[in-house]
Amino acid sequence: MTHAVKVHPLFSPWGRFGLYSFFIDAPEPAIVDTGIASSPADGMAPALEKIGRRIEDVRWILLTHGHIDHVGGAHALWELTGRRAQVVIHEADAPMLRSRRAHVEEYLAGRGRYLGDPEGEAKVTAAANAVISGEMEPTLLVKGGETLSLGGGVTVSVHPVPGHTPGSVAYVVDGQRSVFTGDAVQVHGAANGFPGYTDPAAYRAGLEYLRDEIRPRHLYLGHPYRRADGTPYGVELDAAQAQEAIDQSLAAEGRVAAAACGCLEAGLRKTDSPYSPFAPVAEELGYTGDPTLEPSPFFTSMHAYRAQHHPTV
Repeated sequence: MTHAVKVHPLFSPWGRFGLYSFFIDAPEPAIVDTGIASSPADGMAPALEKIGRRIEDVRWILLTHGHIDHVGGAHALWELTGRRAQVVIHEADAPMLRSRRAHVEEYLAGRGRYLGDPEGEAKVTAAANAVISGEMEPTLLVKGGETLSLGGGVTVSVHPVPGHTPGSVAYVVDGQRSVFTGDAVQVHGAANGFPGYTDPAAYRAGLEYLRDEIRPRHLYLGHPYRRADGTPYGVELDAAQAQEAIDQSLAAEGRVAAAACGCLEAGLRKTDSPYSPFAPVAEELGYTGDPTLEPSPFFTSMHAYRAQHHPTV
């Protein structure tokens, strides 16, 4: 790399969440993650204009994973680039970009089994229709290990960090260790106050890989994830903060795993608790958040531990 490239966070509002994308100011500019359908026009374009850049000039759209708040704006952003940008996603999460229905199927197979909401499928379907700007085929599928050239000697390497989703990846600006992890570093969770992942073992392995192999000098998070005391990190972390966030993420997963395994070993029991059948986990961890608020990380993670212990569920 001939010179350090600047990274600019691009904020887009969405209800109680703030959605963050990141602009890599390279000769072939890139945007990491795309928010929802309205984000490119309402959040990204004005923010880029303020720093003297044009959304039409973006040549790479790098998706860290397939969740609705990260790929929802991909088609709209691609259109604003004149369909010239390369749209990159891991092959395991590509179905979430190709099909709105894939988001509904994910809900039904996981957290929807516990929420007991007869309108759940319809709500997720409506959300997918409203905030995903369009179904599309990615222009570049990755597995991890690829290097993308952004011109001028700027390269970005792709690293698989599955766990939050099967196809979660980290993008690393080579030579300056600027690392974009999407939601692969959960700390103690975001607005819902609980870390969410679909494969606990893979999530933990991904964190250890980031800590031991990548060693971020600059870490860019998908949301303002929270410390143990509830105070949020920003989305731009320096090296010391990055190490702390990764260490806290590992510690949080360890505590959640111990509580979940204890609950599973004792046997799941349905109760009137909103956390049923995992009420002992919430009690042991002191978790008092609302488990029904989408995307419901509590039940996402609990189902993941259950599937890990009982692969046929």
